[in-house]
Amino acid sequence: MSILGRLRKLYAIEKRVETLPPEENTRQRQQLAQPVLDDLKAWLEKNSARVPKNSLTYKAMQYTLNQWELLTGYLADGRLHISNALAENAIRPFAVGRRNWLFAYLHHVLQHIGGANTVEDIEALLPWNANLKGKQEG
Repeated sequence: MSILGRLRKLYAIEKRVETLPPEENTRQRQQLAQPVLDDLKAWLEKNSARVPKNSLTYKAMQYTLNQWELLTGYLADGRLHISNALAENAIRPFAVGRRNWLFAYLHHVLQHIGGANTVEDIEALLPWNANLKGKQEG
């Protein structure tokens, strides 16, 4: 079975146990997913030696093996998810917005720095003091 086949199997198990109470979810995961994960780990250990050591594939395989405890930690608690996709989706607006906010701030500073004649004027442009609402236009 391929790596993708093993991962699909793990996600199929998750689909099957997702509505169970946490205690039962944990029990089912340990019974059903643990053997798949053990097989996956054995495959990684066996096949990483067959891949060139300077390749990205080798690095990914070694990273997975080095992070194995964290990767399989979800088995111990039925409240945890197999994937961090929910967390990533929750923070995505901030990660994407960070760049936009930085440029909005720089635009604001460049617009107003020429009129700053005192230390107080300069301090008003610091990120924690700058009020960008309504000042981005013009």
